[in-house]
Amino acid sequence: MTAPAPHQRPVAVLDTVKAVLWSFIGLRRRADFEQDVQRLNPIAVLATGVVLAFLFVIVLMLIARWVVATA
Repeated sequence: MTAPAPHQRPVAVLDTVKAVLWSFIGLRRRADFEQDVQRLNPIAVLATGVVLAFLFVIVLMLIARWVVATA
């Protein structure tokens, strides 16, 4: 039996979010990275990265508005 194509792998939401957050920080062991490449769905990783980056920008904007409003 052959392994499914990377884009047909099941989506493990928590594992995907964890991998994306570690990549944002830039701290990840090589072995963990290789394991993620083998088992995570690349489309889910891309979508999660875009959503989390968008949320990060929104949080930064809200913090900036709060700081400016209280000054």
